[in-house]
Amino acid sequence: MSAIIQPVEIVVPDEFRYLYVQNDERPVVKVPAPCLRTVCQPVQKVSKKTQELIDRLIAVMRKANGIGLAAPQLGVTQRVIVIAPEGMRPLAFVNPVILSMEGEQVGQEGCLSIPGLYGDVKRAAAIELRALDRKGRPVQYRMEGLPARVVQHEVDHLDGVLFTDKVDPATLRWMHPDGEPDTP
Repeated sequence: MSAIIQPVEIVVPDEFRYLYVQNDERPVVKVPAPCLRTVCQPVQKVSKKTQELIDRLIAVMRKANGIGLAAPQLGVTQRVIVIAPEGMRPLAFVNPVILSMEGEQVGQEGCLSIPGLYGDVKRAAAIELRALDRKGRPVQYRMEGLPARVVQHEVDHLDGVLFTDKVDPATLRWMHPDGEPDTP
């Protein structure tokens, strides 16, 4: 049975509610959807279906101008993430495990599942990551800075943890993700 974390109450201001619509145009699952608080199951075998999920994650992440996305954000409770920080080609990780963490960095985070809310989160400055790639081959990466932050954020999603669980509450603020709000 999957463990569920008690959600932090997020009260969405009226002027941000248009961001919380989920449809074909905006497919990312938003809080308080239960799948965002579910511990995801490992992928038993990287299959064509897994590769299709990876392709969909990358397409949705790009369309939403994100730099990372986890399978539960599309309602799939499997341990699959994709990342694409600026200057990096998209990478997919199946069953990712963070082997080690070093140092500390504090930086602003947001989340496509909590659009408009941002705050400062303390993360490891560098990580060592082991996973399977999109073809099921074992890979290992050392990442620092923003790529390390994105992997930690996305792996948290696989464990039902949101950035709001780790944020410095004093830094939480609402901002329109694309500047001025567009009319829905």
